[in-house]
Amino acid sequence: MVKGIRIYVEGGGEVHRSKSELRRGFNGFLRELQENARVKRVHWNIVACGSRSETFRDFQNALVSHPEAFNVLLVDSEEPLYLANGPREHLRQRDSWSPPQISDDNYHLMVRMMEAWLVADVEALAHYYGNGFNLNAIPKTPNVEQIDKATLEMALKHATNKTQKGEYHKVNDGFELLTRVDAAKVRKVASHCERLFQTLHDKLKG
Repeated sequence: MVKGIRIYVEGGGEVHRSKSELRRGFNGFLRELQENARVKRVHWNIVACGSRSETFRDFQNALVSHPEAFNVLLVDSEEPLYLANGPREHLRQRDSWSPPQISDDNYHLMVRMMEAWLVADVEALAHYYGNGFNLNAIPKTPNVEQIDKATLEMALKHATNKTQKGEYHKVNDGFELLTRVDAAKVRKVASHCERLFQTLHDKLKG
């Protein structure tokens, strides 16, 4: 069993508050795994890295500075995946990166962006936004990973812009919503989310 799990997540910008909100959001979404790590006395750390390139840099540095931990890179896929050779190959082709030749288990993608996880649980969205939430604006699909970024962004805008909370905002709403959506629902309609959970479960089993 690993001694620690460190997840390097894209997002949070350069502001302390937004990075703190990102960590809280992902800890909430991954609470089942975090609790499992706590019980097994495995160190657990969500690292909010800022930009996409900064996330990749921090992940690479962690492979050297934290070799005892299982280090995970978690970024948006941004585009349809180059599926043939897994997430590492997608990042090599899409971002022109040179990902270290380690297990693909260390590389994980939110497809095509974090918001796909949110729309997987429309009940949580509706409860959070309350009156004025337009349920019909959210695409109905058995696979949220097929929704492109522009469609996701527009859907959330139209679904929320007449609510009391106002139009969806990633920092103000997105990370809070991550703590509220049902991860089990997301895993059923987002195979790469399921892959992340399963990989971390396996690492915690030893």
